Amino acid sequence: MKYAIGIDIGGTNTKLGLVELSGKVLAHDRFNTPDYKTFESYVEMLSSRIKAMMDNSNGECMGIGIGAPNGNFYKGSIDNAPNLPFGKGEFMLVRELRNRFGLHHIYMTNDANAAALGEKIYGGAKGLEHFITITLGTGLGSGIVIDGKLLYGADGAAGELGHTCAVPNGRLCNCGCRGCLETYASATGIKRTYFELLAFYGGGSQIQNKGYDEIDALAIELAARAGDKIALETYQKTGEILGKNLANFVAFSRPQKIFLFGGPVKSGELLLEPTRKALDENLYPIWKGKIEVVPSQLPESDAAILGSSSLVWDAVEREV
Repeated sequence: MKYAIGIDIGGTNTKLGLVELSGKVLAHDRFNTPDYKTFESYVEMLSSRIKAMMDNSNGECMGIGIGAPNGNFYKGSIDNAPNLPFGKGEFMLVRELRNRFGLHHIYMTNDANAAALGEKIYGGAKGLEHFITITLGTGLGSGIVIDGKLLYGADGAAGELGHTCAVPNGRLCNCGCRGCLETYASATGIKRTYFELLAFYGGGSQIQNKGYDEIDALAIELAARAGDKIALETYQKTGEILGKNLANFVAFSRPQKIFLFGGPVKSGELLLEPTRKALDENLYPIWKGKIEVVPSQLPESDAAILGSSSLVWDAVEREV
C-alpha cells in the first residue's frame, strides 16, 4: 500500500492524516498548535507525530503535503503567518522535514491552494483543466488552476483574491488595506454586514438582543432561514458582492467552474443564489450562462487533509 501524509496547520489545531490515492483517510491525529511557542518546539512535536503515523502503517510513504497559512510553495516556508504562535519570520518547514525524514516529495502551500488541488484529485474538479476554488472562513482564500496547474506566480504567493479591492475606501482589512473582498465575503464579513444593516434600520432582527460575541455567520444563517429580514438582506448583499468579484476573476482565467468551500457555503441557496445571479449579470457577454458556481465536493471532515495530501499525489502523477 502506498500512502501520503497530509498535514493541515491552523492557528488552533494541527491535523494529520494518512491518505491513500483513492482519498480514503486511514488514520488521523491532531495536536494544539498554540501549545508550541517556538518554531523549534513545534517542529519537534510535528515530527514525532509524523514518525508515529509512519511507524504504525504497513505501506510505503510517498511523501508529505502541508497546507499552512502563508505557506510558500517555492521556498517551502511559512512566511509571517499572523495566527501562528511562533510569530513573524520565515520558517523553513519543508527543509526541516526533508532533513529528518529523507523523503523527496515534501511540499507546502497555503490552505486555499491545497483545497484547489484536493478538489482536482478527489472532488468535483476531476478532469477539469481550468477552475477556481474560493475558501470562505475567517477570511477569503483562493486557489487558481490554469491548464491543469496551480497558479503560484513569481514568488509563490499568487492568487490572493481575498485581497483584491472590492469596495474602494471600504472596510479596513487585517492586511492594512481598505475594501478587500474578504472583509465582505467571509464569515467575518457576513457578521460585519449584519451589524451595519442592524444599525442602518435601527433594529428589527430576531437575534439583535444577543451579545456581539454570540452572533456569528451561523446564527445569522439560522435567523435568515427563519425569515429574519436583516439576516436575509445580509446574505443577499454578501452574495452580490461575491458574485460581482467572481465576474472579474473569470476575466483573467476563464474557469470552467468555480468551487466554493467553507462554513458560509453551508447556507446553500441563501448565498449561492445571489452569488450566481450577480456573477451572470456582471460577466462579459460571451461567458454568460457558461460559468458554474458550485459547492465543493470534498468531504468536509477531511477536506484539509485531503487537500494537503494531494500535493504529493499531484507531484507523483507528473513524474509518470
